Amino acid sequence: MQRSLRNIYHYCAAHSTPPSEVLHELDRETHLKTLAPQMMTGPLQGQLLRFISLWVKPKFALEIGTFTGYGSICIAEGLPPDGMLHTIEPNRELEYIFRKYVEKAGLTDRIQLHRGRAEDIIAGLDCTFDLVMIDGGKQDYSQHYDLVINKMNPGGIILVDNVLWDGKVTHEKKDKDTMLIHQFNEKIQADTRVENLLLPLRDGLMIIRVREFEGSGVRGITPEPRTPEPRTPEPSNPTAPNP
Repeated sequence: MQRSLRNIYHYCAAHSTPPSEVLHELDRETHLKTLAPQMMTGPLQGQLLRFISLWVKPKFALEIGTFTGYGSICIAEGLPPDGMLHTIEPNRELEYIFRKYVEKAGLTDRIQLHRGRAEDIIAGLDCTFDLVMIDGGKQDYSQHYDLVINKMNPGGIILVDNVLWDGKVTHEKKDKDTMLIHQFNEKIQADTRVENLLLPLRDGLMIIRVREFEGSGVRGITPEPRTPEPRTPEPSNPTAPNP
């Protein structure tokens, strides 16, 4: 099964627009110089980020969790001419890689790096967002979501990475970290201010769209209760149609 999935991944990559040469170099350096290169956004997911950014055309985008900047560059490549990406990373040790490749990509005026805790930095940003990527500490997902949801524009998109947690969210018995991810997924599913789609891309990507309703709520968005679609009961003794 794992071999089949790898083959499918490579086939998809071979039939997708390839990343830029700068991203290819960043991918290689990340694998050579970091202890956990799997934390980097992969080529397929990176292209998806770029496509979503191109579709949304965010004036202001936000990324929580920069790492070496692969995802940052992908999002920034899709920004409109007046767009800006704010990216937040508490650790400094990989900043030199980030700055090296942002400069190579010619995006130094489109990406602003903030060092520190997301809860401190987001509160000080005087803007609202059309696109947000949450990919920081998994134990902080719920808090980070609460921080950004009230700064989203109606129709804005929030992306959250690693929400399948290596498939452990499907296990009956869940460890502490898995339970936190599962509880976050349940929280999003129950939030009437948004609509959401969980995709099995890499380790799971949650796509969240802020609803557009007039009234109170998130920037004028009225919560809409989620009611199940009525089901039409099947007849107990169905009869075949006449020929």
